[in-house]
Amino acid sequence: MADVQIQTRDRGPLIVRGNVELVDADGNQFETKKQFALCRCGLSHNKPFCDGAHKDNFEDCARAKKVL
Repeated sequence: MADVQIQTRDRGPLIVRGNVELVDADGNQFETKKQFALCRCGLSHNKPFCDGAHKDNFEDCARAKKVL
């Protein structure tokens, strides 16, 4: 089992679980918890974190290809 898991949510954010370091383009570190949500829709006012602004405005349901 991986130390970090990133899960896509239907019509929602990426859920990140585990100890990760999230940094911006300048290398500045964001404060994170052991679980947090990252925006996928681009509508959040608290980027890169999800603030729920996607509700009823985002339709993506990503799926991984099944390995045979």
